Amino acid sequence: MKKTLVAAVAVAALASLGLAGCSASGSSGDSNAKATVTYSNFISNGGNEKNLQAIVAAFEKANPNITVKVTTTDYKDYFTKLQTDIAAGTQSDVFDVDSGSYANLQSSGSLASLTGIDASKYRKSLLDTYKTDGKQYGLPTSFSDVVLFYNKSLFDKAGIGYPTKDWTWADEKAAAQKLTDKAAGVWGDFQPATYYEYYKAVQQAGGQFLGKNGKEAAFDSAAGKKAAEWIAGKSGTVMPTEAQGASTADFDSGLFKAGKLAMWHSGIWMFSTLGQLPFGWDIAVEPGDTQKAAAAFSNAVVVSKDAKNKAAAQKWADFLASSKETVDVRIKAGWELPTVSDESQLKPYLTAGAPANRQAVFDSLESVAAAPQLGTNAQKIQDAVTNTLGEIAAGRQSVDSAIPALSDQVSGLLK
Repeated sequence: MKKTLVAAVAVAALASLGLAGCSASGSSGDSNAKATVTYSNFISNGGNEKNLQAIVAAFEKANPNITVKVTTTDYKDYFTKLQTDIAAGTQSDVFDVDSGSYANLQSSGSLASLTGIDASKYRKSLLDTYKTDGKQYGLPTSFSDVVLFYNKSLFDKAGIGYPTKDWTWADEKAAAQKLTDKAAGVWGDFQPATYYEYYKAVQQAGGQFLGKNGKEAAFDSAAGKKAAEWIAGKSGTVMPTEAQGASTADFDSGLFKAGKLAMWHSGIWMFSTLGQLPFGWDIAVEPGDTQKAAAAFSNAVVVSKDAKNKAAAQKWADFLASSKETVDVRIKAGWELPTVSDESQLKPYLTAGAPANRQAVFDSLESVAAAPQLGTNAQKIQDAVTNTLGEIAAGRQSVDSAIPALSDQVSGLLK
């Protein structure tokens, strides 16, 4: 779900707007009466419009008194349009958000709290992403996450046991060192030295990227320094340097497909791009240091505080997020993964072929790294972290000097 990673600009735009909105009908409505629910989305854009319509048809068949009117916008324009609609009070009754945009929308007062939700239907970590102060404001509709890919043939050749969900950084480092054969062009590990890997690694080391109030950096700590060493220290030792191509687009996937990379930190969206490989491969939950913390990216639906019929709107949101019809359509179409907790519904995905250990995709959700809310300077903060990690990896800066300086810079950008 790469589109979730580009929400920073949209989040900044939403944060800079008052988002008060003009009031539509404040009535909660009655889902048993005739009702039309308007729904704006980005999730179906680009090939899944018919799949969404199939879910709408199933919902309307089960709820003949409710009609769903759909508007679809491509992701790059979606949040700008949503910003304009909220300002004008013309937003849909139900609309899409993602894990990067939720916090600003919720704090603006634009969302209705949801009641009577059966939380047991959802993966807890994903459901909690859209909960604030004990109240549920959104229902997760789909997700993707990052796992550890590995080349079974290289592990077999080196006589090393495959990664398990119990592995720690120490296990990964020891294996990577044994698997690296620079003379043969084989590397033991690949983990991009970027902001997205760093905030996750800080949490894996037992720390936090931001303080509790969210207004200052908290990674100038033992955990923050250890995370920087963990990521940047791989460059030139167990993974290629930037000069050797590590920062080139698709270099990592190309290296893995060529059989020259033993372990690879990447997202499950890469499954479909690998095709038939001439060697065995599988995945495992990413190792942690003092704890697990997986990067998960999710989309969700929310109900507008101005929805004309909140009961009907919530009924549609819950159906879209958790119904068996939705699960079946998503899995059959390969349209991202549903967020339901009932694994019996997920059997077609779990038994779909390589990688064999697809269970790791869901096991990773047991401990999710909370994405920091960076505000209007999100892109500047992300770039600053990535650039600093690059400087450390190249040996131009030390962790002990670079991390405190970066922490001060991030704190300044948060204010």
